[in-house]
Amino acid sequence: MIDSAVNSSWQPFFEQEKSKKYYAELMLSVEEEYQNFICFPPKDLIFSAFNKCALNDIKVVIIGQDPYHGEGEANGLCFSVNDGVKIPPSLKNIFAEINTDFDSIFLPTNGNLERWAEQGVLLLNASLTVRKDEANSHKHLKWNLFTDSLISYISDNCKNIIFLLWGSFAQKKGSKINREKHFVLEAGHPSPLSANRGFWFGNKHFSQANDYLKSIGKKPIDW
Repeated sequence: MIDSAVNSSWQPFFEQEKSKKYYAELMLSVEEEYQNFICFPPKDLIFSAFNKCALNDIKVVIIGQDPYHGEGEANGLCFSVNDGVKIPPSLKNIFAEINTDFDSIFLPTNGNLERWAEQGVLLLNASLTVRKDEANSHKHLKWNLFTDSLISYISDNCKNIIFLLWGSFAQKKGSKINREKHFVLEAGHPSPLSANRGFWFGNKHFSQANDYLKSIGKKPIDW
C-alpha cells in the first residue's frame, strides 16, 4: 500500500483529506498504477516533499506539474533529480536565472534540490506520480483535488508564504491562494520552449523572494 506517513506537522492536513471520498479512490488508483506499470517516483518517495519541509518551516512554495518520468530521475521534489542524474533542461534554466539574478557564476554539480527543501522551500508537484516515459500521465488520478486542497490549507493556516508560480499550469493553481496574506510571483515556465521565447529569464524571483523574507525578519534562502 502507499505509505502516507509524513512529518507530524502535516498530519492534520492528511487526516482531513483521508476523511474525503476522493482520497481513498486516489490511493487505490495510484496503487494499481504502480502494480501494473513502471511509475515514478519510487513509492516511498511519493510524499517526500512533506518530509523534507515541515508545515511550520515553509517560507516558499514552488509548484511544478508532475515528476520527471525518466528512469532514476524523480525524487519526490518538483524540478529536483537524484544525485548523479544529468540536470534536466528546465532546472538548467532555473540555475541560469539564479546566476543572472545574483550576478554569480554558481555551477551546481547536481540537480538535487533537497538543500532548498531543508531551508523551507516546499517543492510541490500538482500530480505526485507519473508513468515511466509518459509526461502528465497521472493527471486523471485526482491528484489535482489533493494539491488544490493542500494549497488552500497552506494559504489558510500560514502567513507570509512566498508562492512562485511558473507557467500557466501553476498559475491556475494560484487561484487557491489568499494574496492578501501571501506574496505571489508569476513567470513563464523554465522549460526551454517557454524560456527561449522570453517568458522566463529576467524574472528575478529568487532575489525578490529573499528581499521579502528579509523584510519579514526571516533568513533568506541560499539558492
